[in-house]
Amino acid sequence: MSTKDNSYASVMARKNEIMKISTGLDYDTYAHSPIAFDYERMMDDTGYTMEDIVRIQHETKVGNTPLFELHNLTRAVRKISEPGKGARILLKDEAANASGSFKARRAAVSVFEAASKGYKGVIAATSGNYGAAVASQAVQRGLKCIVIQEVYDSRGVGQPEIVEKGRKCEAYGAEVIKLTVGPELFYIHLLTLEETGFFNSSLYTPFAVKGVESLGWEIGNEVRERYGKAPEAVIITHAGGGNLTGTARGLLAAGCEDTRVVACSVDLSGLHMASDHDFNRKSFTTGHTGFGVPFATWPDRADVPRNAARSLRYMDEYHLVTQGEVFYITELLTKLEGIERGPAGNTSLTAAVALARQMDEDEIIVVQETEYTGAGKHHNSQLSFARENGIEVRRGDPIDNIPGKTIVIPERLDQVWGRAEDIDHLRRSYLRNAARLRPLSDWDEEDVSFLAEDLKTEQNWIRLQMQEMNGE
Repeated sequence: MSTKDNSYASVMARKNEIMKISTGLDYDTYAHSPIAFDYERMMDDTGYTMEDIVRIQHETKVGNTPLFELHNLTRAVRKISEPGKGARILLKDEAANASGSFKARRAAVSVFEAASKGYKGVIAATSGNYGAAVASQAVQRGLKCIVIQEVYDSRGVGQPEIVEKGRKCEAYGAEVIKLTVGPELFYIHLLTLEETGFFNSSLYTPFAVKGVESLGWEIGNEVRERYGKAPEAVIITHAGGGNLTGTARGLLAAGCEDTRVVACSVDLSGLHMASDHDFNRKSFTTGHTGFGVPFATWPDRADVPRNAARSLRYMDEYHLVTQGEVFYITELLTKLEGIERGPAGNTSLTAAVALARQMDEDEIIVVQETEYTGAGKHHNSQLSFARENGIEVRRGDPIDNIPGKTIVIPERLDQVWGRAEDIDHLRRSYLRNAARLRPLSDWDEEDVSFLAEDLKTEQNWIRLQMQEMNGE
């Protein structure tokens, strides 16, 4: 019988030890300080080349997904744009992966790593899409799978999208541990890892993020081969940061140094993701600001000591859209292009419509992913659930959208605009979070250098912010 103290505080105190055993990574070897660490060496130490990743993913029905030009949507955007404006919109259809989302790329490398190291099973803590991806990959590699999922509020009511994703995990043979919303998710995750000895197929390990690099690499090479140039912009749905980080790294590997990397999230400002009251008052369980902003401003809030997903390291712009705008574009994609995809995967498509209007006709904008739809993931199910929870759903100007209170669906395409987020504001928030972990007076040159790289800025800008923070 185990004599370990399994209280919340004790399990969280053993976090680093549990992570080392469950990933085979010693994160301490990369650390310089509580802030700085050798990020590139951590990524390189996975040992996987792009050729390795492509081969591993090909073995389990992942990657080489279709790249469609959305001719009809592009024409519709040009009709509402100024003369000469309206970039060509391309869509990378990640719903074609086994499990139906880009997260199969993350899972493929992570599960391969687990099998290679002799683990008997894998565990993932997730709202569902990644869990389904891990379960799909695990069954193909002959491993057991446990998915830990926040499903219910305190009334025992689960969002239809999350319930559907749990069903998909179970369809692949995974055991799904279903929790109510709250802080126990990572605690249960750590405890289960310790008790089973399974591999931590976290979203935030270097293995998972390396798996997404093939997506950016494919986009860069396919666009250049088809159109003779790199895309001017790639729009990436942003939540925990792995999608953006991996895709951006893949674009760089494909030689697309000048391609703008644009993050996009659904704006759920004012809603708290760990709030029992707010949990079912949102229609998007991922790809929203409830994850996108906190993880951008402090990536290491994850279930691993050092997060390999670091969005501000690669982000050029950050665009926010409303729930109603995404639902409108989801329906429009079906009606104009004849393909039905899940709303969460259409978040980046919504931003692409707004940004294409500002770009020239001869420029290319790539929507980097889609996801499968059906059952609870369908937008009609989500809108019905919103009404049941007291959310007003109506047509009108999406500028009137209030997260948790109203979902305003545009009446016309020219109402789809969203808004830009101030990246410098996010960078300053990151620095304040870093200062809570290590006092400003202790920051050294290596810390400053790391922060400049992690925030995609200059060391002088970091020092200027330090002076201003010291004067506050």
